Amino acid sequence: MLLSKHHGLGNDFLVALDERTGRRMELDGDIARVLCDRRRGIGADGLIHGVLPTDEQAANGIDVVMHLFNSDGSRAEISGNGIRCLGQAIARHRDLGEATVAVLTDAGRRTLVVAPGSEPHTVEVSVGMGRPAPGPHIPEALDEFFVSRHGTVDMGNPHLVVLVSDPTEVRLSTEGAWLERQFPSGINVEYVAVDADGTGLQLRVWERGAGATEACGTGASAAAFLVNQWGLVGEEVSVSMPGGTARVRLEVDGTVTLIGPSVLIADIQVDLVDTRTPAEA
Repeated sequence: MLLSKHHGLGNDFLVALDERTGRRMELDGDIARVLCDRRRGIGADGLIHGVLPTDEQAANGIDVVMHLFNSDGSRAEISGNGIRCLGQAIARHRDLGEATVAVLTDAGRRTLVVAPGSEPHTVEVSVGMGRPAPGPHIPEALDEFFVSRHGTVDMGNPHLVVLVSDPTEVRLSTEGAWLERQFPSGINVEYVAVDADGTGLQLRVWERGAGATEACGTGASAAAFLVNQWGLVGEEVSVSMPGGTARVRLEVDGTVTLIGPSVLIADIQVDLVDTRTPAEA
């Protein structure tokens, strides 16, 4: 298996492209869990499988189908950082300095514009994230837990955004993990504070299926959208996370655009070893 490893603001992914081998690979959550293990595998927040489109999908303009697995092996609908990494991998494989890529995700179609970055092995990717939708219902048992403004939004995956005075003081491994478990299908949890000038957000995230990560693109989009709805930021928002800063633009048609880098880390060749017992096999 040929992989490339990338990161978007410290949120790292392994990318496997069918078009590098000319055939459809059989990847699943078990393989993702092995590869993403940071002590016994390569290590990553997730595994992205860039699947060759069917003839019908290709006829509808789809360049690649994105299958995303979290580090715990669970399937995710989309990742704003991960899809930028996929865009870089495709542009690089096709030897394109600039590219427009139509990606079919479990959350629907997303269009990427890949452009050269300011540093070697880096590209800048603009992602049309679609139109935010209402998020899941907040369980009544949580009403007494929150002491500040909060809400949910769906960016193709579910998010809970909580306004706090200082995200660095939140105990993500306990509070974030606990909140994720309060929703039947899990949820991504963003703790945000508004900059004094009202142009940006400070954000920390607990990601469903991956835990605390350096950054979250869909989380940045969800937070910018919801905090704008609260009247606290404008239509152009910089979102600062431990791994760096992404830009979010709220378009006049109600859609959201996410802009940020993807950085190539390495190319990796993997020979998967079957460690199952004969009975398990």
